[in-house]
Amino acid sequence: MTTPVRVALLGAGTVGAAVARRLVERADLYAARVGSPLELVGVAVRDTSRVRDGVDPALLVQDAEALVDQADVVVEVMGGLDRARELIERGIRNGAQVVTANKQLLAHHGPALEALAAEAGVGLDYEAAVMAAIPVVAVVRDSLAGDVVTSISGIVNGSTNFVLDLVARKGVPFEEAVRLAGELGFLEADPTEDLEGLDAAAKIVLLARAAWGAPLTLADVQRRGITGLTDEDFRTASANGKVIKLVASAWTSGAQDAPRVELAVRPVALPQDDPLAQAREGSNVLIVEAESAGTLRLHGAGAGGDETASAVLGDLVRAARRVTRA
Repeated sequence: MTTPVRVALLGAGTVGAAVARRLVERADLYAARVGSPLELVGVAVRDTSRVRDGVDPALLVQDAEALVDQADVVVEVMGGLDRARELIERGIRNGAQVVTANKQLLAHHGPALEALAAEAGVGLDYEAAVMAAIPVVAVVRDSLAGDVVTSISGIVNGSTNFVLDLVARKGVPFEEAVRLAGELGFLEADPTEDLEGLDAAAKIVLLARAAWGAPLTLADVQRRGITGLTDEDFRTASANGKVIKLVASAWTSGAQDAPRVELAVRPVALPQDDPLAQAREGSNVLIVEAESAGTLRLHGAGAGGDETASAVLGDLVRAARRVTRA
């Protein structure tokens, strides 16, 4: 039996619980793909008395620092900024590989964390931070590494797309659509991050960094959410054969030898046959333009516990392979 790769899981919400369940259900599969078993040594949570579906209560711990200190791979799905950053930095300094789905943390502190990981000689993987199971980070960062990406645009927030789709296709008044989205779980209790475009802004920052390596921040995004829209805006768009979508975009401008990267998140009235206008309910669509590859279109579920867990687990397998090859 080869030495197990020890995995510390930070967070047991919808995504964390799904990751923990799959690690048990697919133990043999992951052992074969990694070359060593993956051992979930603990799951850090605030309340160890709360039952988590499919998560062994014996694995629940409150001492996240001690858990991180014994891990070969740290998986962060707890969310938030300061606490998550402290634990990720602790893991990196200990020589652990890190996997995270925390888009806001990466949008704010990604370059510093990547520099720390590079200095420590470990990986920082974050496919799950952008569009869940759709492998967009890998496409723009790795698959197109030999090409020149010229633009990225897409529907990257399923919550706002659900709202806008209710209005456009079912004629639900805008405020009522927002209420329904909240009741059905598409929006958080505080929906500001989605409705004001902050979630989409973080995702386009991460994609632009992956595509062009530029030190971009949320302050570089020209951002306007959907809260200022009115029913009249939707009626006008419909009368003109268009559909309003919240579009995140990134493109280069200026001289080819010193291009400037520009970023925007804003509501756009699109022709009904536009690929982005075809995004239904909570689905996501991304269109990438590259000089040699031409137009690439990626489409799928951009959120959800199992979908996001798929991306987390993919990163975990890659990170574990680095451990076994070290």
